[in-house]
Amino acid sequence: MSLRLCAALGLAALPLAAPALAATCAPHEDVVLRLAERYGESRQSIALAHDNAVVEVFASEETGTWTITMTRPGGPTCLVAAGVAYEALAEALPGTDAPA
Repeated sequence: MSLRLCAALGLAALPLAAPALAATCAPHEDVVLRLAERYGESRQSIALAHDNAVVEVFASEETGTWTITMTRPGGPTCLVAAGVAYEALAEALPGTDAPA
């Protein structure tokens, strides 16, 4: 789905974000606020993709819902995946005793 189509959808489908993901894009501040208010999710991790897009994982340890977002440079924040049963892990790297 194109970024333009995601942007055109705006906030209309954002209430569906966590358990039943809809292709949705909106300003970053709006996405973060909606995930916090509606699902109790907060940012758990952040990373930079190869195309300089920011990828963030939001989750609620209370409800177990989670959402992955992507924000391309200069673009809106888009929901790319969501689900339930979130669990934070700190596993050791293979062949070591140290957490990753």
